[in-house]
Amino acid sequence: MTLVSLTVGPNAIRAASHKDRPFEIQVVDDSTGRGVPLVELRTVNDIRLVTDSAGRVAFDEPGLMDQSVFFHISSHGYEFPADGFGYHGKALQVEPGGRAELRIFRRNIAERLYRITGQGIYRDSTLLNHPVPIREPNLNGLVLGQDSVLSAQYNERIYWFWGDTNRPSYPLGNFHTPGAVSELPIFDGLSPALGVNLNYFVDPAGFARPTCQMPGDGPTWLSGLVVLGPKGSERMLASYAKIKPPLETYERGFVEWDDSTESFLKKGTFAMDTPWKPDGHPLYFTDHHSDTWIQFSQPFPLVRVPAEASAYLNIDRYESFTCLKPGSRPGKMEIERDRDGRPVYGWKPNTAPIGPATQAELRKAGRLAEDEQWICLRDIETGKPVSGHGGSVWQLPSLNPNEQRFAMIAVEAGGTSSYLGEVWYAEASTPVGPWIYARKVVTHDRYSFYNPKIHEEFSDDQFLYFEGTYTATFSGNPISTQRYEYNQVMYRLKRDDPRLFLPVAFSVDDTTGKLNPLAKELRPGSVRFLAPTKPAPDCLPVYRLSEPDPGLSLAPVKAATVEKADPVFYALPARMAEPPPCTEPLFEYTTPAGIKTYALESKPPGPGFTRSAEPLCRVWVGAGIW
Repeated sequence: MTLVSLTVGPNAIRAASHKDRPFEIQVVDDSTGRGVPLVELRTVNDIRLVTDSAGRVAFDEPGLMDQSVFFHISSHGYEFPADGFGYHGKALQVEPGGRAELRIFRRNIAERLYRITGQGIYRDSTLLNHPVPIREPNLNGLVLGQDSVLSAQYNERIYWFWGDTNRPSYPLGNFHTPGAVSELPIFDGLSPALGVNLNYFVDPAGFARPTCQMPGDGPTWLSGLVVLGPKGSERMLASYAKIKPPLETYERGFVEWDDSTESFLKKGTFAMDTPWKPDGHPLYFTDHHSDTWIQFSQPFPLVRVPAEASAYLNIDRYESFTCLKPGSRPGKMEIERDRDGRPVYGWKPNTAPIGPATQAELRKAGRLAEDEQWICLRDIETGKPVSGHGGSVWQLPSLNPNEQRFAMIAVEAGGTSSYLGEVWYAEASTPVGPWIYARKVVTHDRYSFYNPKIHEEFSDDQFLYFEGTYTATFSGNPISTQRYEYNQVMYRLKRDDPRLFLPVAFSVDDTTGKLNPLAKELRPGSVRFLAPTKPAPDCLPVYRLSEPDPGLSLAPVKAATVEKADPVFYALPARMAEPPPCTEPLFEYTTPAGIKTYALESKPPGPGFTRSAEPLCRVWVGAGIW
């Protein structure tokens, strides 16, 4: 028999104290002082730690305590200062129970707030005995990871539904739409700045159970989640798809939420070859005829249906925004043109929508010219096209009903830093456009952040909240981020950030010289120029110097006569050494009768106008059919 003698000495006691008293590192945003989630700290020997949703890591590494340890520091869209050798990081004196705070610069315009789903959301904070804002900080509903979120406000609570969901006990999890509820902030729910308390629908084992298990093999995925009807008799509806390997859809239909079973019930199917359907995230919109619609964003809201339950459940009531001839389908697409040969865009029943992929296909085939494109999203900084892949649209709150404005959050397909990881912000005066200029607000280096959704139930006149699926899938990155992989991450935009004040489309009535910004309905070709209506970087205010009768006069200076007036728009100086792409000088044009109007030299007004010798300012040009 071999006897093993164990001695508890000073070193053993010290080791135990290390475990009880880790070294705390918190990474904070240098502009807000708030902890930054998803920051990687890597030692010289490649020990990798990732900050939790409070920006903390608990470091307790035998052999590396009580000495100076260098940490490389990196994060998507954030940057830590480099030292003299170019290393982005810092050496810290690591001691049990000690603490260090590191400030990191945010390059992203959007602020990363927290992880919503998965295990260990506040792992390090709980190890360090810090209070945390959510009830289940480390494992909720036995959920390790969840794909693409849908959410809706229903019966004065928020309902959440996800795609495929991972669990701890086995690699195969829930493929039939798990769900949860949370309270609205006004009803004792958390502030969206702090987090979300999810209450999952669970099975007897405590794992997030299916809420939409439709008959047939393969996963059941939901989309187009809506809530319709008056309070007290609301109905929550969605479309579903049945999937078989390798991600082939073989059935589509409608479902409705049943309160008694807390699950979705099948309402019917529709033809698989139907190119219009309730897919993506809904926008509830009342048009200038006072008709209320649901428009579905992917990311452009090009499919709509009347905002009634009976219409939603009838695929024949749907319309597509398109320039195709009525009845056109994929594989048999003809462009409808007017007498002058211009494409006829509009809402049409029984017709395929013309999204970015269809538009690109028609262009490649030579059937749609570049200046006939409706969708022409561009990078405001470079002028390069941005291919919107998925996203959502929200009507911005406004006190003036005549100044409606819509915001889009969209992930780009084929971005520079990652295939599906760059997120863009754009604005338009109608749900269908013109969506022309966008600014990148989030980047993920070699990582995906797909299907972003704006949370209208959280967003207000100060912040716009959105989340997306953070995953290495489609990125080509072989290294996934521990705990964060395949989960939902929340961001927000500060709405008064001047970088978000993008150019607005202006049309001009040449008979009166009247400028028409933020028009509720713009005709193709009616956009004269684009300019911000709020103070934007490098821009000067442009004021009205007289009433439009007998003529409109503008000047990019604050004259005494307009000292109390608001600027009409903001524009770049007329003369610039290196003007931004997609900008041109704006000139004043005058008739012999003294009527004044404003136009680009490349897009002058009708006959009878004389152009001024010098430009007024520099503005942005339209694109495509605009």
